[in-house]
Amino acid sequence: MEQYRTRPAPHPQRPPAQRRGPRPTGVPAQGGGAPRPAPARRMPRPRLTGLGGGLFACTAMVLVGGICWLLFGSSLFVYGLLFPPVAAATALWVRPADLITAPIGVPIAFAAGVWPISGGSGGFGGQLMGLVSALSLHAGWLYAGTLVAALIALVRKAVLIGRRRLPRRAA
Repeated sequence: MEQYRTRPAPHPQRPPAQRRGPRPTGVPAQGGGAPRPAPARRMPRPRLTGLGGGLFACTAMVLVGGICWLLFGSSLFVYGLLFPPVAAATALWVRPADLITAPIGVPIAFAAGVWPISGGSGGFGGQLMGLVSALSLHAGWLYAGTLVAALIALVRKAVLIGRRRLPRRAA
């Protein structure tokens, strides 16, 4: 089985004259010339492992379930509405080597987070029946979030395969 590298390749050593630390933006280089443009701000791109992605999704959905319980009176509609964005974030933030885990972990996270708002009555059996009822009655949200995560993982994998197949240009 092919093992892919998970760490970036080490950068070649720079000559000592260039190791003076970062220059402030707008200050010209040593030889003069035009100032550097300011770097563009972008969203951080965390890279979660498969387990980390599952834990992120579970933690996020338990927090969403608690917020729905406190603010919206255990509204399963609001909970279901917030599930696809969490599923999408999980699929976007997982490492390329662990893409398959995103569509597997998000349904587990849905089930973990729906427990506080499932509406079961007293005892373990009542809680379990409430959880099963909530999962069955709101399976549409569960399928939608899982489909979002699966599509994002599939597109990311296709892009990675496409980049690998492109011929490398000579420098």
